[in-house]
Amino acid sequence: MRDLVILACGECKNRNYTTTKNKRLHPDRLEHKKYCPFCRKHTQHKETR
Repeated sequence: MRDLVILACGECKNRNYTTTKNKRLHPDRLEHKKYCPFCRKHTQHKETR
């Protein structure tokens, strides 16, 4: 049931993290504040398609 999703930085658009989510229970896109090693700071990361 759980699908693999990729999180991309909101500022530099690099794809930094992968995680899983249940798309049936949470159809909207994920957003997390995570560390970006390219920007070298914490930024908002969003799910990419």
